[in-house]
Amino acid sequence: MKCQLDNATIYYRIQGRGHPLIMIHGFTLDHRMMLGCMEPVFKNRRGWQRIYFDLPGMGQTPGEEWITNSDQMLEVVLDFIDAVVPEQRVTVAGESYGGYLSRGIIYRRPQRVDGQLLICPLIVAKDELRTVPPAVKLVEDPELVSSLDPYDAEFFQSFNTVESSKIWERTREEILSGHRIVDGSFTERLRGEEAYPFSFDVDDLADGFKGPTLVLLGRQDWFVGYLDALKLIELYPRGTFAILDRAAHNLQIEQETLFNALVHEWLDRVEEAATTK
Repeated sequence: MKCQLDNATIYYRIQGRGHPLIMIHGFTLDHRMMLGCMEPVFKNRRGWQRIYFDLPGMGQTPGEEWITNSDQMLEVVLDFIDAVVPEQRVTVAGESYGGYLSRGIIYRRPQRVDGQLLICPLIVAKDELRTVPPAVKLVEDPELVSSLDPYDAEFFQSFNTVESSKIWERTREEILSGHRIVDGSFTERLRGEEAYPFSFDVDDLADGFKGPTLVLLGRQDWFVGYLDALKLIELYPRGTFAILDRAAHNLQIEQETLFNALVHEWLDRVEEAATTK
């Protein structure tokens, strides 16, 4: 489906019925990233309307010339939410850059958000200011890697600390599929040193965020790291912070079983909190 805003057209799809859960994928990817890891959680779970969409310049959502920074990207996301679920309370889930935007939603509309899931979230927008571990391979599969197209092999190895056929298949279907169709000129412009960070401190929350929160971090995530996220722990008095070993930036794929269990527990907490309001 397409959502026509005043100054952008957003591609989206909805699964299920119930409380709105806004899914925000990572940078240069598309909605399939979140769809692939979240839909298995809802196989036997009801009561949630999952709203997946492609950010501008990614997937099937065109990049707009007027969008030149993350502040404007956040405005598009907020406008999209207002158009699709007007005046409803929502829960948000974001991966990497999507986690940055998710925190932007809470910064701007804290009264509308019931809970938050952050998967390997981007905390520090400027690369040189991040605290990240060195890249490392814990499980290698040279035969698999050698069977891949050189570009695919390089992409796979640049994101994963564990190499296996199953992890490659999911990486290809959920991660690489979106990356292949990204509007490179649009995202390159947005990735500029002054454009990528918000113009405000997105984590400057006077009262914190009191909704149930789950922050999933990869112990081997050499893209955004895990230490910077721990500095936010006091902002989320209802927050679970989990640092998973054997997991890099595609934590949801490399640690599928733990991911599913922790997300189920987080959803339980969001539902429980909703019944006590």
